Amino acid sequence: MPVLVEEVLQWLKPKDGGVYVDATLGLGGHSRAILEASSPGGRVIGFEWDAQAEERARTRLAEFADRVLIVPASYTRLESELSRLGVGEVDGLLADLGVSSLQLDSGERGFSFLADAPLDMRMDRSRDLDAAGLLAILSESQLADLIYYYGEERQARRIARHLVQAREEQPIASTRQLAELVAAAIPKKYHPRRVHVATKTFQALRIAVNGELDNIEILLKAAPAVLKPGGRMAVISFHSLEDRLVKQAIEGSDQLQAVHKKPLEARAEEIQTNPRARSAKMRVAERV
Repeated sequence: MPVLVEEVLQWLKPKDGGVYVDATLGLGGHSRAILEASSPGGRVIGFEWDAQAEERARTRLAEFADRVLIVPASYTRLESELSRLGVGEVDGLLADLGVSSLQLDSGERGFSFLADAPLDMRMDRSRDLDAAGLLAILSESQLADLIYYYGEERQARRIARHLVQAREEQPIASTRQLAELVAAAIPKKYHPRRVHVATKTFQALRIAVNGELDNIEILLKAAPAVLKPGGRMAVISFHSLEDRLVKQAIEGSDQLQAVHKKPLEARAEEIQTNPRARSAKMRVAERV
């Protein structure tokens, strides 16, 4: 279920005849809303590098086939793909930086510890290195830094030490195995109450495997060049590392102006029906 849909429509302002980029198509929820709001002539160009999600999105958006174009590529290729398509500037750009429900709910993808599965975490499954491979090659200090900076995990060094010791006995290859090792590495008194103790470690590995922060920086640098004057960019983030990058990009640009000083957050009503919206924050900027 897409998050902050009402807010996306309110601030992106889709209109008939407008052209919009959904940089993170996912299952097409946001794109469907934009297409409906910009009827009858609005168009969406959706980027999706997860082949499984792309296939689902094509089916869900089939009724809009004449107004939606799906690009099977990462949003890091935004400028080159729009140029290839002969699209100059667009009226709006949306990026939802969260992991899609398809990826989280597909246990075999290895994004979640709720089901035991191979430790994969690749959004683009054609990439060579998965999470298990990354865990196998990093030194203890590299692993600790990764968990600390990408997971914002205070127990990173303790976790890294335990994981390195464990992999000497057998490879760390499954989600349940990793979750149990992280839980064993941290004394019970430091276990958080509301979330699983391995959540931040899983986040760190996912970010590293997919190069997420580097990709976000590429998108944010490209956005002003593809937006029309007056066009808007809306970016939804789910943790402080992402939100900080978005905030800094907007504040550091002489071509973008923030529409709000503080990010927009989900309403209580939405959080009740879609708990994943709880941590969502959206920043909106306008091309000047």
